[in-house]
Amino acid sequence: MNDLTVPGRAASARRAPAARWRAYLPFATGGLQSLLQYRSTFVTTGVTAAAGAAVTVFLWRAVYAGSPPGGGPGGFTREGITTYLLMAQVLHILHANRVDDEVAAEVYRGDVAVMLVRPVSYPVVRLFSCLPVVAANAALVGVPVLALFAVLVPLTPPQPVDALLFLVSTLFSLLLAFLVNLLTGMTGFVTTNTWGVRMVKQSVVAFFAGQLVPLALMPRPLARVASALPFQGMVDGPLTLLLGRYEGVAGAADVLARQIGWVAGLGVLSAVLWRAALNRLEVLGG
Repeated sequence: MNDLTVPGRAASARRAPAARWRAYLPFATGGLQSLLQYRSTFVTTGVTAAAGAAVTVFLWRAVYAGSPPGGGPGGFTREGITTYLLMAQVLHILHANRVDDEVAAEVYRGDVAVMLVRPVSYPVVRLFSCLPVVAANAALVGVPVLALFAVLVPLTPPQPVDALLFLVSTLFSLLLAFLVNLLTGMTGFVTTNTWGVRMVKQSVVAFFAGQLVPLALMPRPLARVASALPFQGMVDGPLTLLLGRYEGVAGAADVLARQIGWVAGLGVLSAVLWRAALNRLEVLGG
């Protein structure tokens, strides 16, 4: 089934831009209602995230225990490496938007065919559906975990301009996470089980994004590889801005430009693969 053959899409294309965007709001509110039915999930996610952050943070604080005041390996102080790793965990929480799981599940069940007859874009529907998940993870998990560790361990407070740059960079980071998860979920069109694909994706992203080990601590060849991948913009890029580890305006612009470039590139790749996937989609049953 191809979405270009659906009459409803032609009608959608003729709508005013504002009306077209309003058509996606019910998917966001529906996603929020679905989340509220499983509120205990946030407790489990919070406990898991806090435990993971505790292991990472206290392990690296022990490594940096004897570092000089001016900074240890990678130029990090003990407070700086603590802030980096804690915020990396918070960003990881925000990246858990469930898009890969839901896209793969809808492809398996054939539910994606129902969505295709509607006058909406399926990738944009998934973007709006994941917004409540990201917002809820930030408010109910990310902020409490950050507040807990801010009480337990000293952190490096950011400069106001660095905090602003971090917020802008985080928006692009979330778009990158959405596109990476969308592409992962679309592998359901070519394989009957995406569990392994999702596990590999999770490990690759965590490593090359700098979530487990900052890129500044990696061997130079490996750091160059990581810098050339889009995952660097998901964690290391925003935290580079948050901690002021960039060279002036040009350094900050370079971080943001890389993120924007990868968002555009992955967006085009997603659109091309989505059209290719629809051309081979077959749904059986009545």
